[in-house]
Amino acid sequence: MILSATHQQFRHEIREFANSVIKPRAGDHDRSGKFVIENVKEMALRGYLGIPWPKELGGLGLDYLAYAIAVEEISRVCASTGLTLAAHTSLGTYPIFKFGTEAQKLKYIPPLAQGKYLGAFGLTEPNAGSDAASIESTAQKVANGYVLNGTKRFITNAGFAGTVVVAATLDRKLGRKGITCFIVETKSQGFIVAKEEHKLGLRASNTVELAFEDLFVPQDNLLGHEYDGYRIFMETLDGGRISIGAFCLGMAQSALDSLINWAQKREISQQAAKAIADVATEVEAARLLVYDAAIIKDQGRRADKQCAFAKLFASEVAMRSVNVAMSVIGIQSLDSESDLNRVYRDAKLGEIGEGTSEIMRLIIAKEVLKEEV
Repeated sequence: MILSATHQQFRHEIREFANSVIKPRAGDHDRSGKFVIENVKEMALRGYLGIPWPKELGGLGLDYLAYAIAVEEISRVCASTGLTLAAHTSLGTYPIFKFGTEAQKLKYIPPLAQGKYLGAFGLTEPNAGSDAASIESTAQKVANGYVLNGTKRFITNAGFAGTVVVAATLDRKLGRKGITCFIVETKSQGFIVAKEEHKLGLRASNTVELAFEDLFVPQDNLLGHEYDGYRIFMETLDGGRISIGAFCLGMAQSALDSLINWAQKREISQQAAKAIADVATEVEAARLLVYDAAIIKDQGRRADKQCAFAKLFASEVAMRSVNVAMSVIGIQSLDSESDLNRVYRDAKLGEIGEGTSEIMRLIIAKEVLKEEV
């Protein structure tokens, strides 16, 4: 795909930033498990936490394709930082930008875009993951607002967030039709970071369990309309899948980088050459799918199928790429200091988070079967 001059320049800018600022810290962050707060501050200084939002709301005024490129390039050198950016933008900020009132946008988008605090998205629960309609967290309507109770798990950024968009049910008997979304300020009484999740990979991204104990949310913080939460979070997840696709694309490219660096220092066999060619082809195909979904989103169209294509293929390409790279390079790739060691652990999330590969295939099949032959 031939990018515009603007996108090419932005890729050059973000790659230079990633290589000079983010990459040197990646190994230490992974080993220590310390949250990438320094990287967040550096991204905020450059406006990267508000790439696709209008300048009048504190953003850079670029598009979703530029944002996908940023997630790709940053994830290429540090997936924990890439995921932090992706969750903040696609999940923590997008639903407020798309579904919020003018007052909500003016209040929350500028500090999110400028990095005064991070955003997060509270959907997953102990008993509601792929089946998001099974949400058990409750919202009870009271005078001037709502009272939330419940638990959320595996919530990215929430330990460092200022706002969390939370899905809860006003009436469990209604199933998905009872779900409603709220903008929850983390300073609210009853908002509890219960524990930090300890993960296989992405050790330097912040992932926590949340508890809501009689947490009061004012009426002004209702996002959209009552009982409209399922539609809100499904559209939010569509955009999120583009960013997860870009996140996985970055890791796939990182695996390819390792293969290229290894091959350039020695004579390689035909088998190794074939492996490199296969990985390079799949990485480029994933890039085209991710960029295509981003372009469709920039055109203001729903892209359920294209988002699922991008997320499914890029996540599986990331896992295949790192597996092939480790097989070709051999035992040295198992060293704890190896980039491939880190990428191998980080990449698995891509096949699980924001809809498993199985769920992506169900979405794709449903959309394909709608098409006329």
